[in-house]
Amino acid sequence: MSDQAELAFAKNLINTLASLPLTFDNDFQQAPENTLKRVPVLQVEVPPPPERKNDEAGAIATTIQLTFKSLKPPFSVTIPVSPADPISAIKGQIAAQPHAPPADAQRLLLKGKALADAKLLKEYSIKEGDTVNVMVKPGVQWDPTQAPTPPAVETTLAAPQPVPAASLSPSPSPSRRGHGRIPSVVLSPSPAPSSPMQEVQDIPLLDESGGTISAELPADISFPQSTYRATIAQPQFWDNLIRFLRSEFPVNSDANTAFEDFLNASKGVLTPSEIAKIRDYVGVIGMAGT
Repeated sequence: MSDQAELAFAKNLINTLASLPLTFDNDFQQAPENTLKRVPVLQVEVPPPPERKNDEAGAIATTIQLTFKSLKPPFSVTIPVSPADPISAIKGQIAAQPHAPPADAQRLLLKGKALADAKLLKEYSIKEGDTVNVMVKPGVQWDPTQAPTPPAVETTLAAPQPVPAASLSPSPSPSRRGHGRIPSVVLSPSPAPSSPMQEVQDIPLLDESGGTISAELPADISFPQSTYRATIAQPQFWDNLIRFLRSEFPVNSDANTAFEDFLNASKGVLTPSEIAKIRDYVGVIGMAGT
């Protein structure tokens, strides 16, 4: 009985200790026999990268001689070009030659096939010494026998500057002897008129005898103010208009159409409230009741 009691006590103690949280010291180290073994890495041989062929390297770095020829008008030039250049760059090289057509006017043909500007020269089956035909686009005048026309020099005309008024100081009296003072000239800009009306008033007028006529306008002069806005804002104006239109048009629908045209043309001047009053007074309703 004592052995069973000790065994039961030992099991209970082990279970109790197993339920407690496990705490390790700061300097704890795992036993070597409990550590995971490293997975062996297999050494796989990797083949070396392929070497670049000599002919490919030479094709990129070298250039080839091509002849660009035009039959009508006669023109021929032989220049070195790179197969890695686009066709648009080659057109620029041709345009840099004497008596050559502009690059934007050229059309290059190889065995009857047009060369696209965006493609590279090596994309076409072309080799050293080949001849490429050169043509110009329709409407472009090009004559290689004539000397290039120098660019026109633009001449800019300066705007006329206002002539400043000059005032001269009085000269010394001729009766005085000795050294006389040289008259000095003082240049002062003439004041700009504050308004077009002042500019008109400042212009001197001369009569037949050479005398000056006063150009001053009377102070009580007045200019009539526009009454367009106030007139078309009155509903009576539109009522008279619809009556006039109905007297001219035998069909009322035509008169209403003409009235709508006049009213729509005046919507930029009238307010929505004024338009509503006009329609209510005249009795003509527009689209959607407006």
